[in-house]
Amino acid sequence: MRFLFSLFLLFSVSLVKAQQKVATTNSAAGTVQRPLLVVGIMVDQMRWDYLYRFYDRYAANGGFKRMMNQGFSCENTFIPYTPTITACGHTSVYTGSVPAVHGITGNAWYDYEAGRMMYCSEDKTVKTVGSTSNAGEMSPRNMLTTTICDELRLATNFRSKVIGIAIKDRGGILPAGHSANAAYWYDSRTGDWITSTYYMNELPQWVKTFNGKKHVDAFYEKGWNTLYPVNTYVQSTKDENDYEGKPFGADQKGFPYDFKKFIGKNYGAVSSSPYGNTMTLMMAKEAIANEELGKDVITDFLAVSFSSPDYIGHAFGPNSIEAEDGFLRLDRDLGELFDYLDKTVGKGQYISFLTADHGVAHVPGFSKEHKLPGGAVDDNKLVSDLNKQLKETFGKENIVLGAANYQVSLNNKLIDSAKIDRAAVVQMVMNYARAIKGVDRVFELDELTEQPMNAIVKDRIANGWHPKRSGDIQIIFAPGWIDGGPTGTTHGLWNPYDSHIPLLWYGWGIKPGKSNQEVYMTDIAPTVAALLRIQMPSGCVGKPILAITQ
Repeated sequence: MRFLFSLFLLFSVSLVKAQQKVATTNSAAGTVQRPLLVVGIMVDQMRWDYLYRFYDRYAANGGFKRMMNQGFSCENTFIPYTPTITACGHTSVYTGSVPAVHGITGNAWYDYEAGRMMYCSEDKTVKTVGSTSNAGEMSPRNMLTTTICDELRLATNFRSKVIGIAIKDRGGILPAGHSANAAYWYDSRTGDWITSTYYMNELPQWVKTFNGKKHVDAFYEKGWNTLYPVNTYVQSTKDENDYEGKPFGADQKGFPYDFKKFIGKNYGAVSSSPYGNTMTLMMAKEAIANEELGKDVITDFLAVSFSSPDYIGHAFGPNSIEAEDGFLRLDRDLGELFDYLDKTVGKGQYISFLTADHGVAHVPGFSKEHKLPGGAVDDNKLVSDLNKQLKETFGKENIVLGAANYQVSLNNKLIDSAKIDRAAVVQMVMNYARAIKGVDRVFELDELTEQPMNAIVKDRIANGWHPKRSGDIQIIFAPGWIDGGPTGTTHGLWNPYDSHIPLLWYGWGIKPGKSNQEVYMTDIAPTVAALLRIQMPSGCVGKPILAITQ
């Protein structure tokens, strides 16, 4: 009898403690209710229509249907600026701002002060941690504002843990913010996950252990074949097309892809396969476990970005079997992530949002095949041809410094010192660009407000323009046209195929439903801020989404 009483007492105490833990974890600051963990999920190059195009093939226990049916879907979410490019997208989601404010105007831009192209997350003051390459010379210092992760750290007096993870350095670094505990990215030269001295001087043991297992070689051993018989991929075009890229070598023309030749040699090829997503998932789970994210009463934040859909999409296009199979596999990975979070953090104790940094245009060859408008403009040829013509006219070389983010940058210092008529240079550049097939209009950015053009397009260009990090002359392509060559595709414009992105909410405090109200990428951070009851980021221009916060 005494034994039974002791057992009952032990059970009662354990039950009270469990109830207290749930109540306490929902009151991270005493009376302020917050989830234990926020998981921000970026899917690099995910068009909104993928949610429904592949819906019937997503698993019932996978990630997409779970979020769509048990969570809330903002069906009409747009990017409110151009260029719609990876670094801009990741930054804008987490800052609630636009390139005109946060300063990340592209993956790279011509920096007039430095006199060279500047990569978005480069930082020559830090060193690589985790490999001997220079792939770790990165930090968030080029970003001019805070992120929602920074604001969470500030709100908890830096007791919250924030970790960013992505294959791409910019996908892990920029969302996690300036004050993150860590950001990790993949070094394609070594096959290891690395970081920089901005965050730490040595990798944690769990990352070293993860790297030591060389998971990438195990993926290469498997190769890549379709989940289902290839003839069942009726939502995609045929397997082999001349307009598709060959990221695995000219000899690899379609499924199944043999990766054995990459073992121990080429660590970058995995990024162009669904295994890049799976490897990112594995790294995220290790971070949750070893950093004990969501384990105490202080809300933590995991910012994870799945980079492989972008590599796959650029090479094969949105209508390829490769893209479809990649998303079917990503759906399974997301389902595994949520199962893991339910088990380790607790179902209903975390909140997650899923969105994309941009969409993607159809491959021009595909468009031509189906009589759709579109084509490609070679912007490299544009620069070389312009400099040749300008030299013949003005006697100076390299008057055009480059073309990036659909803008032409002029060598204004040279123009001034050589007393060249700048207006004549600008006019020559614009006349040349206007004559290119696929170019819709060209104008000097300083005269944007005077342009007679659609107000939405004008606003999006203005939101992407930063005076110190943008070019001098804006080029707008016609719908369906991209900058590129004869194979593959890209993104970067204002059009819906590039700017209409998914936005799903799931977990703590989220009521199931959907809305077709137009909202924006920049509304995500202030919505998270409202849910967590913390300050929005320092350059935020978005607004909380009432369908989520009410």
